[in-house]
Amino acid sequence: MTDTTDILRGLRELGLGPGTVVLVHSSLRSLGGLGAQELWHALREAVGDEGTVLVPTLSYERVTAANPIFDVRTTPSCVGAFPEWVRKQPGVIRSVHPTHSVAGDGYCAAELLREHVHDRTPAGPGSPFRRLRNAGGFILMLGCGLAPNTSMHGVEELTEPPYLFTHETRFTCIDAAGERFSAVYRCHGHFPQHYERVEELLTGDELRRGRVGEADAYLISAPALWKKASLALESNPYFFTEPRE
Repeated sequence: MTDTTDILRGLRELGLGPGTVVLVHSSLRSLGGLGAQELWHALREAVGDEGTVLVPTLSYERVTAANPIFDVRTTPSCVGAFPEWVRKQPGVIRSVHPTHSVAGDGYCAAELLREHVHDRTPAGPGSPFRRLRNAGGFILMLGCGLAPNTSMHGVEELTEPPYLFTHETRFTCIDAAGERFSAVYRCHGHFPQHYERVEELLTGDELRRGRVGEADAYLISAPALWKKASLALESNPYFFTEPRE
């Protein structure tokens, strides 16, 4: 059975070190029996006091036109056991966005999360996804392959390919102080996603591959991803979906 020492060793071999800012997508089941608490402690130890760990706490399945209220304190995540566990932990903060919030802890977590409240799209200029790029951070795909990479939504918003935005919805958000506001958001549609195609674009240390416990893992440079993926979309708006012609 995998233990925290194995996970920490794998994270460090992959490239996580003191001061790293990292957004983590994960599958706990892939790690060989490790729990959310053990993974969280390994991640926080790997990046140290000067580092920051973020996780997506998306709620798009729960906050909809039929149920348009998001409470940053209580609305559950719909993207796995680890994000749902993280968002409930003391000291963890969460960005205010009805469908694409992010939670995290560490040296610059507040700076990366605080502007998301001003965005009216899932991954706009104030989102942690774009601010991670600006901070020179990384995206860790842990046991889940390259496909569920939410940062790619932010890349798509730079060029707005024809399939991306489909409708607008009015949501009500409640922040950590209990204050509420209502706003109209542009929403993404549902479309075939082939974000694993970033493997064709990234080279060398831009995309590091390794093993963390029993899981296959990828560590992606956020600046490199945004640069090369946006260039691919400028050349072919359907590069990450269908049709690709």
